[in-house]
Amino acid sequence: MALSNPPVAFVLRALGLGDLLAGVPALRAVRRAFPHHELVLGCPPDLGPLVVLADVVDRVLPVEGLERIQWRGPPPDVTVNLHGKGPQSHEELLRIGPGPRRFVGYAQPRLGVFGPAWRADEHEVARWCRLITESLAVPADPGELALPLPAVEPLMRRAVIIHPGAAYASRRWPPERFAAVAAWAAAQSLPVAVTGSASERGLASEVASTAGLPDSAVLAGRTSLLELAALVGDARLLVSGDTGAAHLATAFGTPSVVLFGPTPPTQWGPPKRPEHVALWHGSGVGDPWGTGVDPALLRIGVDEVVSSAETMLAATRTTRSSS
Repeated sequence: MALSNPPVAFVLRALGLGDLLAGVPALRAVRRAFPHHELVLGCPPDLGPLVVLADVVDRVLPVEGLERIQWRGPPPDVTVNLHGKGPQSHEELLRIGPGPRRFVGYAQPRLGVFGPAWRADEHEVARWCRLITESLAVPADPGELALPLPAVEPLMRRAVIIHPGAAYASRRWPPERFAAVAAWAAAQSLPVAVTGSASERGLASEVASTAGLPDSAVLAGRTSLLELAALVGDARLLVSGDTGAAHLATAFGTPSVVLFGPTPPTQWGPPKRPEHVALWHGSGVGDPWGTGVDPALLRIGVDEVVSSAETMLAATRTTRSSS
């Protein structure tokens, strides 16, 4: 029987879509560690529908970045920092109230946090799984990334999705190259959707126009988060940079070709599975917040992306025909 007033475990991961999805395995491990706690996730409110889909917490507390956390009620029994290494995120969590019975986070001895040591070159998914495993002695499997498909009808069925946007210019492959890939897909008589946020609709329209696609192919700014998830989950293939859309493809097992630069796939790439290809021609970590396209990204040519897409589509057709 459920407790009428269960203790609360509060987890902070107030970041973007890709960050949320990369944190799902660690969140599932936290759930296993505290099965009788009410598990509350501090994250941006627009990610709420995907949090519900993942079914990893009991409720969401709206938090954007490292803004002041508006906590109401008794302080949590357990606080887990899946947001960053500290000290800023640690300090914000410690402001909630009298110190929690247990604080889980990477080591910041100055603040009295004696957790595991941070490793700068660790893969994002493995990083947070390691924190939970070493701090709470519960298994955290980096492969636990899958989500169920949302009960939403995709705006386009079995599409090849071209997702040209990214949060920063250093992560955006040139639009004319995305357009060339989109034109190739259209020439194969495949339905093509160009996706993105409302602020990326201009970029998506440029890609579609250059590729000779109709306006109906531009779905940027026309999908809710769950509609985008349904579109990706149903797609034949996703081609994108290192963005949240790529993590959706991982979550739904959708074939993907992901273009990396300035950050290598060893830190943010999809798991090594046959349905995902990560293209990378860098020699080190660049500036993920840069104002110009990273040189590693520019080394990825259209022919290489098309070749990878052809291989992925052929493998998908073979798998389906034999199943």
